[in-house]
Amino acid sequence: MRVISCAVALAAILVTPAAASAEMDDAFDNTVVSRYPDGGWVKHWFNRDGTYAAEFSDGRRLAAHWRVEGERVCLNGIRPAFMMISRFCSPLISADVGESWVSRDPLGRRVQNVLSRGR
Repeated sequence: MRVISCAVALAAILVTPAAASAEMDDAFDNTVVSRYPDGGWVKHWFNRDGTYAAEFSDGRRLAAHWRVEGERVCLNGIRPAFMMISRFCSPLISADVGESWVSRDPLGRRVQNVLSRGR
């Protein structure tokens, strides 16, 4: 199964959320957790209807809409505006619950991600 590779929560050919659901199935009922070297974290939730939510360890929250665009998952309309970023795309990564992978956040910082069971 495929899930997104990094936090924020982000082409020419767009796939609708319904059509992308097979690629994102494991992400829908679970949580992608991104951990930073300083101990901070971000929890990411993807919904079948194309909505996205995130919660940071400092209590901040984000909302957006996601779309699969080619081999990437993109967050669009990120709110509130985060460092003036309203869109972020990240490569799709194959992962099962419990698996982890390294990626970069929207500011280029290295994060360790894990697909955690449940919401």
